Amino acid sequence: MYLDYAATTPLLPQVKDYMVSLLDTYQNPSSMYQSGVEAKKIITTARNNVAKFINADSKDIIFTSGGSANNTLFIKGYTNKHHCMVLYSPTSHKSVLKCVESLKYKCPLKVDYTGKIDFQDLKECLSMNPMKKLVVIEYANSEIGTIQDIQQVINICHFYNAIVYVDCTGSISQIPVDVKKLNVDGLGFSAHKLGALKGTGVLYKKSSIELEPLIYGSQEHGLFSGTENLIGIAALGKAVENYNYSSVTSDSRDYVYDFIINNIEDSHIIGTNIKDRLPHNLYVCFEGIEGESLMILLDMADIQVSTGSACTSGDLTPSSTLTAIGVDEKLIHNGIRMTFSGYETNDELDYLCSNLQRCVEILRQLNK
Repeated sequence: MYLDYAATTPLLPQVKDYMVSLLDTYQNPSSMYQSGVEAKKIITTARNNVAKFINADSKDIIFTSGGSANNTLFIKGYTNKHHCMVLYSPTSHKSVLKCVESLKYKCPLKVDYTGKIDFQDLKECLSMNPMKKLVVIEYANSEIGTIQDIQQVINICHFYNAIVYVDCTGSISQIPVDVKKLNVDGLGFSAHKLGALKGTGVLYKKSSIELEPLIYGSQEHGLFSGTENLIGIAALGKAVENYNYSSVTSDSRDYVYDFIINNIEDSHIIGTNIKDRLPHNLYVCFEGIEGESLMILLDMADIQVSTGSACTSGDLTPSSTLTAIGVDEKLIHNGIRMTFSGYETNDELDYLCSNLQRCVEILRQLNK
């Protein structure tokens, strides 16, 4: 039972069929002969589909290699082009945090215990000196499910003449975006969160925003060049063509949450309350166990979840998100994240619940 949709999603059937139909289209889309022109048309169709998906102009859509590339291209591209300071959420994706580390002028924003931006702190940071500012924020945190008030953030930033970049990779599968309504300056997301392929990303930027290239050449406005990933781009274009947000539901998540709260003692939800978070997200800490051990036991029962902390070379490193929101040290390694498709059956959910209770009890007994 796969419950790690925040990490990646399976290929949509229509995307897989479309990809197979294109496997013999090997020509370089930059070539001038007819078959190259036909390959270019496939990319143009995908670009138009993606633009429609987020209500953008197709000329403002740049294809990259993924979410991390989007974040790096916009942050590095903007700061290299303009003398500015970057204000950023400390709960951001690691690609943002690592990128910002390399900059001279940066300032983390304050967040509360749910991960939401402190608006008063944002205003103070925006007004603290005359330097031009870029604000980098995630639409929603894919680890703990917290959704930011993006419109309010953008309105505040623009009042202070700051530029805003929004990382939507964690939210794009569950929350639709309209770049014109938001009036956002830049926005990025990844194809593999939408039932398409890994290795393809979308960066939207207003035409007025100037960036330094990340990869030099002629493709993608000269900002992220190289022979286009035809299959990956086409797959994304097909995935968003008829993407149905009306099917996004919290029913599966709520079913499991209700079971945990009523049947497993000393359990704590992390992030915002259950109704105000990403509908497919459930991050729970269980006192008296380690999240990694629970993840392994569940995997032995053919249930795949993720954990809020990573084990690298035997060194347990706390999640930067959990650290930023001040999760108690006694709980910071005790959690697992379950992210649902919304299509789970009751039998599957009951199987998950019974195994979750069983595995938690086993680990608590072992740790006594």
